[in-house]
Amino acid sequence: MENQSSFDAESLMLDAKKAILEEQHRRFQDLQAAGMWPEAMKQLQVTLGCAADLLKDSVNLLEQAVERRTLQSPPPQNLLPPPDDEQMK
Repeated sequence: MENQSSFDAESLMLDAKKAILEEQHRRFQDLQAAGMWPEAMKQLQVTLGCAADLLKDSVNLLEQAVERRTLQSPPPQNLLPPPDDEQMK
């Protein structure tokens, strides 16, 4: 259960980071629309940093989910029948 609560907390953190990224992107667009290019370029750097952070954390969370799923799943069964002794000759 602790893993699920950790997963939920990390998912909420991603949602918060996504909201921050959206706000930073909106600021960039506002500066760009106002023709404030030096400020817009500075804001673009901040926006790209937020995007990189969100992507990195999203990948980490996805990797954890895959690992947890792999640990919970039974190993795959051999779907092929054993070789016939006659076929081996």
